[in-house]
Amino acid sequence: MSLRSSTSHIRCTLWKAGKAANRVLSRAPMTHAFHSDIDPEDDFVCSIGEIFCHGEKLSRPVDLGLLAQFQTHGSLLTPHVLNKFISFCAKFGFFHIGIQGHSIIIKMGFVSNVYICSALVDMYGKCGAISSARKVFDEMPQKNVVTWNSLISGYLNVGCPGIAVDLFLEMLRVGIAPTPFSVSAVLVGCPQLEDGGLGTQVHGLSLKAGFCYNVVVGTGLVDMYSKCCSVNDSRRLFDQMSDKNIISWSSIITGYAQNQQPDEAVVLVKEMLPLDLKPNHVTYNSLLSSFSSPNYLDHCKQIHCRIIQDGLESDAYIVVTLAIAYSECGSSLEDFKKISSSVTRWDQISWNAVIAGFSNLGDGEEALKCFFEMRQAGVEVDFFTFTSILKAVGIISDLKEGKQVHALVFKSRYAANLYVQNGLEEAKSKLPLMPWGDELSLEKRVYAGRFQQV
Repeated sequence: MSLRSSTSHIRCTLWKAGKAANRVLSRAPMTHAFHSDIDPEDDFVCSIGEIFCHGEKLSRPVDLGLLAQFQTHGSLLTPHVLNKFISFCAKFGFFHIGIQGHSIIIKMGFVSNVYICSALVDMYGKCGAISSARKVFDEMPQKNVVTWNSLISGYLNVGCPGIAVDLFLEMLRVGIAPTPFSVSAVLVGCPQLEDGGLGTQVHGLSLKAGFCYNVVVGTGLVDMYSKCCSVNDSRRLFDQMSDKNIISWSSIITGYAQNQQPDEAVVLVKEMLPLDLKPNHVTYNSLLSSFSSPNYLDHCKQIHCRIIQDGLESDAYIVVTLAIAYSECGSSLEDFKKISSSVTRWDQISWNAVIAGFSNLGDGEEALKCFFEMRQAGVEVDFFTFTSILKAVGIISDLKEGKQVHALVFKSRYAANLYVQNGLEEAKSKLPLMPWGDELSLEKRVYAGRFQQV
C-alpha cells in the first residue's frame, strides 16, 4: 500500500521508530491470525497505524488486546497518540475501550494535559456518560474553548439543553471567547427549550462576533428560527446567506415542511437541483412527511420519481416515509402495496407505518394480517399500533378479532393511553355487540390504575 503524508507524519512525530514503521506501515494491514511472526513492537505500531491511517476501514476490530499493548509499549505513547486514540474511541463509540484508555492516561500522568482531557470529555459525552464527562471537566486545572464545547455538546447529546445553555453562559462569564461551534451548539438547544427569545439573543451575539457568515452558524440560525419563531424569518436569513450547503437547504425545506407549507418546500427543492446540490435522505424525509392529504398525491409521486433517480429508493427510512405519505395522500392500494413490498428492515416503525397505511386506505384485512405477522416476529407493539389496528377492526366489523385486540389492549401498558381509548371508542361505534357497558368501564379504570402504579 502507498504511504500517505499523514502516515509519514505519524511515523516521524509519534513513534520515531523509523525502522519498524518503514517495515510495518508499508505493508497491507495485517492481523494476528495470519502474521504471528511479527515482532510485538512492530505489531503495536501496525495497530496504531491502522487506526490513524485507515479510519473506518480497519482490517480487525479494536479490542482490549490493543490496550494491553499500550501498557507494554508505554514508551511509544505520546500525548498526541493518546489524544488521537481517545478521539477515535469517541468517534466510533468505543466506550469501554475509552475507559481503559483513560486509566492508562492516569497511570502515565497525563491528567493535566488539556488536549487529552478535552478528548476524554468529548468521548464520555458522545458515549452518553455525561456524569463522567463532567467529572473530568471539573477536575481539569486548565480548560480551553474545546473543553467547554465538548461538555456543552455532551449535555445536548443526552437531552439536557438547559444545562448546555447554562454552561455556554458560564463560559462567556469566565472570559472564554466562543467559536462558531459553540454558537451552533447553543442554537441546537434553543428549539429543544422552545425558547425563541434565547435564540434571538444568540443571533445578536453571532452578529457581534462576525459568525453569521459562517455556514454552520447560518444554518443553525435558519433551523432555530423555523422551529422557534417564524419560517418567514428563517427564509429571510437563508436568502441572506452567501454560502449554502446541502444542510442549509435541508433546514429551510424542513422548516417549510414542519410548518405545513409543502408547496414552498417543493419549490425550494426545484431551485436546489440546478445548483448541483443533491438532496439527501433528510431532505426527502422532511418533504414527504409534509404530504398529508389527497391534494399532495401528485407531489408525492414526483418526489418518489426523484428519489428513484437519485438512487435512494432502497433507503430504509425513506421507504417507510414513502409508505406513510402514499397512505395519507389516499393512493391506490396497488401503489401502496408496491411501496410496502420494498421495505427491507421490519422494525416497529416499519410495521406501524404499513399497518396504519392499510387502515387509512380501508383494507382492514391486510392491516390485521400485518399485525399478526408483527407479533409473530416478536416486534413490540405500542399505542400507535393499537390505534391503527382498532381502526382496521372497525373497518371489517369483525367481532371476534375486535375482542382479541380488545383483550391485548388491556394486557398491555397502553390501556390508559388517550389515543388507544379513542380507538376503542371508535371500535365501539362500529361493533355495537362488544361488551361496552359499566362492567367494561370499571375494568378500564382498574387496568389504568395498575399501570399508573407501575
